[in-house]
Parts: sequence; C-alpha cells; structure tokens
Amino acid sequence: MTPSRVAFAAILGKDLRSELRTLQSLPAMALFSVTTFVIFRFGLDRTSLSGSLAAGVLWATLLFAAVLGINRLFVAEREEGGFDAIRLAPIDRSALFAAKVAALLLHLLALELVAVPIFVIFFLDSAAALPPLIAVLLLADLGLAATGTLISSMAVNSRARDLLVPLVLLPLAVPLMIAATGATEPLMALGGPGYHRFGTWLMVLGLYDLIFALVGYAVFDFLLED
Repeated sequence: MTPSRVAFAAILGKDLRSELRTLQSLPAMALFSVTTFVIFRFGLDRTSLSGSLAAGVLWATLLFAAVLGINRLFVAEREEGGFDAIRLAPIDRSALFAAKVAALLLHLLALELVAVPIFVIFFLDSAAALPPLIAVLLLADLGLAATGTLISSMAVNSRARDLLVPLVLLPLAVPLMIAATGATEPLMALGGPGYHRFGTWLMVLGLYDLIFALVGYAVFDFLLED
C-alpha cells in the first residue's frame, strides 16, 4: 500500500474507534433527529405525510442533525496536534480530507439507520419508498460529507466554529437539498412511489458530489497550511 493509503486507513480507523469509545457525535445526532420528528408529529398534528411535505421534513431534519457531526469533525486534530503531524508526515495531505469525508459519510449512514425507520413509522403509511430512497440518501450523504468536511476544515480554528459552520454550510447545501427533496417527493406520493424526474435529480446529486469532492481535494492543502 502507498503511504497515502496507509494514512487514509489509519486516520479513518482512528476516527471510528474514537467515536465508538466516546460516542460524542452519533448519539447527539440521532437524538436530535428523533426529537425533531416528534416535534413535527405533534406540531403538524398529522400522523401521515406525503409528497413535498414528507420530503421536506425528512431532509431538513437530516441536514440539521448532520451539522452537529460536522462541527466536531476536526476537533481532535485541533486539540491533539493532528494537523501538525499531517504537515510533518511525508504523505499527500489530501489523505486527511478523504479520510474525514469517509468518516462523516459513515456517521451519516449510521444516523439514517436510526432516523429513517423512525420517520417511516411516524409519518408514512407504507415503507415502499425505502428501496429507491437508498440511492438518494447515498448520493446526498456523499455530497454533504464532502461539503461538510471542507467547511469544517475552514472553521475548526475559529472561536465561532459552532456558528460559522452552519452559516457557511447551509447556503452551499441549498442545491443539494433541492435535488434530494426533488428526488424524494415522488417516492412519497399518496398513490405509492413515483419516479417523475427521479433520474434527473440523481444526476444533479451526482454532479454536486463530483464538484465539491474535486474542490475539496484541490484546496485542502492550502486550508491545512492556513
């Protein structure tokens, strides 16, 4: 294996072990999601949602839950000297970016293993939308992981990190959320899953993922120096 691949595996393994030991991010993200679904359930006074409303509730909840994990993505590197170690190591620094994207992606997938079934129980009459929804979740998670990692690396050394991350991330995530909700809306139609423009929205998600993955890869070295 090349040094960069070894570094990628080491950083990713360290992040996953740290989360399993401390449980600092995932429980908070899951609890936020469940609490938000409960608020929507009683605030809207509806036991069943469909179409754009269902898609909006799902993606708004997942997005704001993801912000909790993104805020803490680089905290260990800042507090324990991880950035200095990466700068001194004879490896491609983009290995850190790739490892953090992978770690955040796994966090989001773990969150959705909890949040999406609860959403189905609370708001949907049928789970028929789940199989095609998996493709939307995967593409949206990848885009959110790439964008979130980029923004978190910029904000981690700021005293206003908790404020800066959502202020910068949310506007950048607007196209992602539009495409994700556009793809999800027909899946949750009253008459059962539909696929109107489903493929188009998936291509938009894929394009968003590609753009922010390339941008993050290109500029991460400069962000690490700063």
